[in-house]
Amino acid sequence: MTQTSAANSTIQIKSLTRRYGARRGIEDVCLSIPAGSLYGFLGPNGAGKTTTIRVLLGFLRATSGSATIMGLDAWRDSARIKVDVGAIPGDLRLWNWLTGNLALRLFGQIRGVDIRARGRALAEELELDLRVKVRAMSRGMRQKLGLILALAHDPKVLILDEPTTALDPLMQDRLRAILRRMAHAGTTVFFSSHTLSEVEDLCERVAIVRKGLIVADSTLTELRATARHDVDIVWDVASGDGAPERAPEYLRLSRQSADRWIGTLDGDVNPLLAFLAAKRVADVRIAKPDLETLFRRYYDNDDTSEGVESVERVERVENDSLGDGVAGSMLREKPVQGSAPNGR
Repeated sequence: MTQTSAANSTIQIKSLTRRYGARRGIEDVCLSIPAGSLYGFLGPNGAGKTTTIRVLLGFLRATSGSATIMGLDAWRDSARIKVDVGAIPGDLRLWNWLTGNLALRLFGQIRGVDIRARGRALAEELELDLRVKVRAMSRGMRQKLGLILALAHDPKVLILDEPTTALDPLMQDRLRAILRRMAHAGTTVFFSSHTLSEVEDLCERVAIVRKGLIVADSTLTELRATARHDVDIVWDVASGDGAPERAPEYLRLSRQSADRWIGTLDGDVNPLLAFLAAKRVADVRIAKPDLETLFRRYYDNDDTSEGVESVERVERVENDSLGDGVAGSMLREKPVQGSAPNGR
């Protein structure tokens, strides 16, 4: 868990577990997210990100543990929470007959607040023509509309599941600028992604989820500082000595031959330097890994992710009746009544 106290946390998750029979969705997840923060939730597809988000939004009930938003229980107080939350799902769907203008009017009526002016301003910034019907929109245009509907009521909390999906790089930059402005004004942004670069560009802190478990929760600076060093040693075989018979215990080797060692170093570099000073070395490199390499290490050997992903696919099917994504996040888990033909 983060060091943020519960009293200062907008989102508080304690020992949260969600199982699907014998299958694990997430287990013992603990997060504490302060108000006004830009918080990244990073993991490969099927790691448990969407399960966590659906519990937060009240679409799934936790098996055990608790999740609160603004001090309200995510399950019992779901309808009250949604008044001040904007959300976009990872599998956004909208009714084909909607235009952007109609969507702003309809969603504003549901929320009881006029969001048209703010929606039009966001549409201009994201370059979306609000007159176009969803059936004629590209995937990127539909994503923009979903984002506008999530942002237009100026929510206190944003829960975004891979929100840059289908956006081109320019629109991704503009979305990040919007989110930074909102966070500066006090909105808490919970940003789920499986892509390191966009989390690194936006978020101040990141939690990494793997196989339904939190494996890291810290700032990016802290992650860099605690990372093991990469080590590459080329031995001077021309001298006749070659590599030593055994590596020191603090050096974990992934490749070992007579002329070269490659591995990672735990802790201080000075013991290794002292060890090498007494040997014949042709070349040596000791360096911190870049963030991409660091994050990939968390994902290595993730041989159970397919099983977790499959239960998330089941979960999406079970929740199809919730009103298709953005609408479902607003409608107290009930579908819109009397939907028009070709509703999907």
